Amino acid sequence: MFFALDGFLFAGWVVRIPAIKQQTGASASTLGLALLGVSAGAVITMMLTGRLCRRYGSHAVTVACGVLLPLSIALPAQTHSALSLGLVLLVFGAAYGGMNVAMNSAAVDLVAALRRPVMPSFHAAFSLGGMVGAGLGGLVAGGLSASSHLFLLAGIGLLVTAFAGPSLLRHRPAPTAVETAGPREPKQRLSPRARRIVVLFGVIALCTAYGEGALADWGALHLEQDLGAHPGLAAAGYALFALTMTAGRLTGTLLLERLGQTRTLVLGGATAAAGMLLGSLAPTVWLALAGFAVTGLGLANIFPVAVGRAGELAGPSGVAAASTLGYGGMLLGPPAIGFLADWFSLPVALTTVALLAAAAAALGYTARNATTSAPV
Repeated sequence: MFFALDGFLFAGWVVRIPAIKQQTGASASTLGLALLGVSAGAVITMMLTGRLCRRYGSHAVTVACGVLLPLSIALPAQTHSALSLGLVLLVFGAAYGGMNVAMNSAAVDLVAALRRPVMPSFHAAFSLGGMVGAGLGGLVAGGLSASSHLFLLAGIGLLVTAFAGPSLLRHRPAPTAVETAGPREPKQRLSPRARRIVVLFGVIALCTAYGEGALADWGALHLEQDLGAHPGLAAAGYALFALTMTAGRLTGTLLLERLGQTRTLVLGGATAAAGMLLGSLAPTVWLALAGFAVTGLGLANIFPVAVGRAGELAGPSGVAAASTLGYGGMLLGPPAIGFLADWFSLPVALTTVALLAAAAAALGYTARNATTSAPV
């Protein structure tokens, strides 16, 4: 439920970006800098969240972020300049980043307990939440102000946390291998090779988070501004992306069991690269939507595999490290695409998503010997 809530709230925000852009009067480049606040806030808090999870437990931190995230989502619609938007997005990003590390750490514990590669299933819930959030945003975009919409999402988020939080707090995960050292015993340290593997998977996450963030932040604007789509149809672009990503993640466990991590990463990266070339350069709305759909299928399982593997190696610290690198992609994405859109065009800027997806496929192949065994 917390994965779904995270996706639901984030999608609800991104489909209102065109309205917030108009409200603040921001250009493409200044909007990109303002959107940097989400990723900057997330990256700043991610390593801190790893330490909080070790001290207080991933369940407690997840619930705390489940309160902060809904409260912060109402803030962007109250701004009237790019500067004030960027500042409140720092707060939203901090809550979003904390939620991601905490809930992924909790999921890694459960994956270890089940002894099955079910990490994509949790991320499928995130994508399903994103699909519902974007779909709802598309329905209300024409008749409900951004302020009213985001206040509604804040209320829904607090209700979900009030319902699911107590159940999560009643259950404490078993300590992981990384955390089994007693309080007076030195912690088991990762070998240099294991640290390199954590960084490698973090870079893979970076390449794919760049793509997810680009479609979230710029997809609706591309459809509306460059291809003349109605605001509701433009919002449906991210909903379609989230739908195919959900479908891909629901089959992720089966793919991992049958193909293994390497083939799943390589196939996913290549598929996403092809899909995003179509989505960014297609001359019609419907072809662009088809490209977004293919991109969602391709990106579906790359981030969960990368973060899950890092968590297996290093517990919450590994999740935090890979997530920080991953959301570094979102940190670089909004301003990079904004400036490239001003210098060239938004479609050309979005082709960088395809380039990084191809890079993720290449790195996934490079990690072929690291996905089966890595000493700690």
